[in-house]
Amino acid sequence: FKTENRRMERRHKILTQKYFLSVFNGIFLTLGLLLLTFGLWLLIDRNNFFSVLFSSGENQLVAYISGMLLSVGSVTTFTSAMGFLGIVKETKCLLVVYESFQILVFVTQMTILILIFMKKEEVHNQWNNRIDEVISEYGNESLAEQEPVWNILNVVQHNMECCGRYNVTQWESNKNKESSTQIPCSCTTSGLKKWFCDIPRNLTYSMGCEEYLNTWFENNVLILTAIAISLLITQVFLITLTGQLFRNTKNNSIWPKE
Repeated sequence: FKTENRRMERRHKILTQKYFLSVFNGIFLTLGLLLLTFGLWLLIDRNNFFSVLFSSGENQLVAYISGMLLSVGSVTTFTSAMGFLGIVKETKCLLVVYESFQILVFVTQMTILILIFMKKEEVHNQWNNRIDEVISEYGNESLAEQEPVWNILNVVQHNMECCGRYNVTQWESNKNKESSTQIPCSCTTSGLKKWFCDIPRNLTYSMGCEEYLNTWFENNVLILTAIAISLLITQVFLITLTGQLFRNTKNNSIWPKE
């Protein structure tokens, strides 16, 4: 009876660990799918200002970031699926492989988090420089391939009622206007659908778009950071619980069955 009770207690402990491990593994899978979605959004969405800014010409920053997110998201999803199989079947070999992958993803996630904090300011500076570059090129007929970027800039300026990155005077540096007094039609209250307009200054938006653009940038960095930190916390529980389940499963197998 004592042996049977010990087996029952150990079995109960295993079932409890399997339950909590499945819950955390589900959270891990959800976060991995979020990373996949984030990477696909950056890669595919042509209405995303950041993607359009950094996926043209020699600047392939979006391709690097989305590739990294897609890779980590794919490995996370695969690892989670393998984990569910190992948990349900109580397969010791799968649990060992699962924990090994968890440690690998943990190290990768830690590296990504460090890179986010180290490179954030650099990417932000590139972000501002690229916007300034777009403003200086805006309306250049020889750069027709840049029109998607200009159209998104027009949408931002019109919807947010702002003009330029820091203010309306930034458009004085643009050399593609017919006259120095012209500004983009999207910087005005007019509904004209062309690049530049001659509109009185009292009908233009004088405030710059920098605050809105920076808020958009910061919010997306914050979301990505929150996902990365959540993954790390979840993995600490997963690695600990997987190790405990493996030990209990291994020990449970030595007790003779009646």
